[in-house]
Amino acid sequence: MKTIFEKDLSGEIVSPNEPGYEALITDIFATIRTATEMNTGYRTPEEVHEYMSRILGKPLEESTTVLPPLYIDYGQPVTIGKGCFIQQCCTFFGRGGITIGDEVFIGPKVNLITINHDPDPENRSATYGRPIVIEDKAWIGINSTILPGVRIGYGAIVGASSVVTKDVPPMTVVAGNPAKFIKKIETGKDINDKLD
Repeated sequence: MKTIFEKDLSGEIVSPNEPGYEALITDIFATIRTATEMNTGYRTPEEVHEYMSRILGKPLEESTTVLPPLYIDYGQPVTIGKGCFIQQCCTFFGRGGITIGDEVFIGPKVNLITINHDPDPENRSATYGRPIVIEDKAWIGINSTILPGVRIGYGAIVGASSVVTKDVPPMTVVAGNPAKFIKKIETGKDINDKLD
């Protein structure tokens, strides 16, 4: 029989009435407590790394920068790669699993949401998870929301204030609500030409 944590990561429905749910809530509140401590007052980069390592349950890569505040419900199923830069006021609902590759830029106020509710109003308190994967060198613009089950491809850009409901192919730009394809990303051109 799967634990409630395994059910979360496998995408099964999790009900507040089932055994183990209380343990999940206890872990969530412990994570929120640690994140709140990190978010309250000034913290040196070294202190932020220590807090993030506690939240994730594994060391945060030294080359990765996280600027508090970061709001996170459950850090154990979250993996953050090397050379990432995560701006202030981001929210990570990590229960369904979040994988952030290397050299990923995440703008301020970005929401990574891996949990959704049962659409049936009689069972709406039940939840299910779907993982989010952000591949290497992707860039998520300010105030964007990535919904459960989405994969952001290598080098892709998500424009500011986008709501991403579907996978984003590598080396493309998407934007809008819902996010739609804007263009392919070209390499090897002068930066002034790329800005058009």
